[in-house]
Amino acid sequence: MSSDLSPRTILVIEDETTIAQAVAARLRSEGFAVEVATDGPGGVEACARLAPDLVVLDLMLPGIDGLEVCRLIQRDRPVPVLMLTARDSEDDLVVGLAVGADDYLTKPFSSRELVARVRALLRRSERTAVAGAPDLLGIGPDLRVDVAARRVTRAGAEVHLTPTEFDLLVFLGRRPGQVLTREQLLAQVWGYRDGSGARTVDSHVRALRHKLGSDVVRTVHGVGYAAAERATAGSAA
Repeated sequence: MSSDLSPRTILVIEDETTIAQAVAARLRSEGFAVEVATDGPGGVEACARLAPDLVVLDLMLPGIDGLEVCRLIQRDRPVPVLMLTARDSEDDLVVGLAVGADDYLTKPFSSRELVARVRALLRRSERTAVAGAPDLLGIGPDLRVDVAARRVTRAGAEVHLTPTEFDLLVFLGRRPGQVLTREQLLAQVWGYRDGSGARTVDSHVRALRHKLGSDVVRTVHGVGYAAAERATAGSAA
């Protein structure tokens, strides 16, 4: 839990009143300051006004859908986004992660799981803000990761990754060839300690492969994932 005196601010963008009220009430009971928006345009406006620490965002919204809202709110200021979706197709989840969502929950979900995901995302964003190891990772022949600047280039062209995708790539890239289980990745990258959310890892790996190529992360069936064995690590000049 953060030691800051002021509570973390969370914006909930959800058009289903009962869900929005239940999510807001549970988060407030956990000590967060919460504001609710019930449509896409209202959510974008509220995010610009509040500069929240985290956004809980429904995928299906009136006015502007959740994917477009996610693009718009990430445009000027990166903010952790937990996407809520009633749809469970792989394509929907990968698209949501590709436009800037850090994690997702499929409806119906428990309030306990919601709080766990929110706290994990906030911990990761705080850890990222103070971390600054000035190292450079090379994965394969032409993928370069500047950890301090949080920049990724492939064949000299910059590639945009979400905060979670970047953290996952760095964690794997620092352990080239080492096979890591989904549970290990959930604990170390997401901060989840109960082993839930294995599909979250799979979706983020698919997103990385879509953006960077299928050779960056290999699957070890029945075990987990590993960065390409040709990865090298060194200090930035």
